[in-house]
Amino acid sequence: MASALRRFTDAFLRLITPTRREEPRVQGHWWAVPRPGWDGDAVVPGARGSYDVDDARRLGYWPGQERRQDFVRAWRTANAAGERRAADVEDLERPWNYRWDRLPKHSAGPGFTEAEYEAARGRGREVARATLGEELWQQLVDQGYLDVASHCFEGVTYRLRVGRRIQVLCAPGVDPPWYFDFLCINPVYPLPEYEFFAQLYLYVRDQEEEVIRVAAPQPWDQALGRTF
Repeated sequence: MASALRRFTDAFLRLITPTRREEPRVQGHWWAVPRPGWDGDAVVPGARGSYDVDDARRLGYWPGQERRQDFVRAWRTANAAGERRAADVEDLERPWNYRWDRLPKHSAGPGFTEAEYEAARGRGREVARATLGEELWQQLVDQGYLDVASHCFEGVTYRLRVGRRIQVLCAPGVDPPWYFDFLCINPVYPLPEYEFFAQLYLYVRDQEEEVIRVAAPQPWDQALGRTF
């Protein structure tokens, strides 16, 4: 039953989703105007601008989200901040202001080229190396993981691997804090896996309580879905 429903859903989505060639390349702002009968403002295509479809999706926009109040607020905040900057200052992307739920796993979104992936992954490795320092970086390269001892649970160690879930290791005779041995934590928005690894290492080392709060225990190991 579940597989039949999945096939029906996939077929329905293919039917209603326009192909790449059919998507209009909007040459205008996602312009904010009141929408009658709706409690709040909506962002609709206008006549000056502009993000085209690929740029908008790379920033996290997907059709239908212009009716979401949280999307509108995030768009307006980012837009207002951009207008306040001097024209000669390069805009700073704020991907945490957008929703990334519909992106394919291990993807930075439509329109991201192979060269951009390669450049982003290279920068991610540089960030990780600078964050960890040469000794830990070499240890990661040699053994493929870093172990961080827990400050909250005696005898518990977190094993961190690039692009994978956290493995929880317990000393002999120590009961595991969770029923399952793996913890899943994904970034809010897509990141190169080495860059996210460095962030996760700092969180586990210095803010373990936050990791415990947000981690989802899982029964098996798996690649993270929002890194590439």
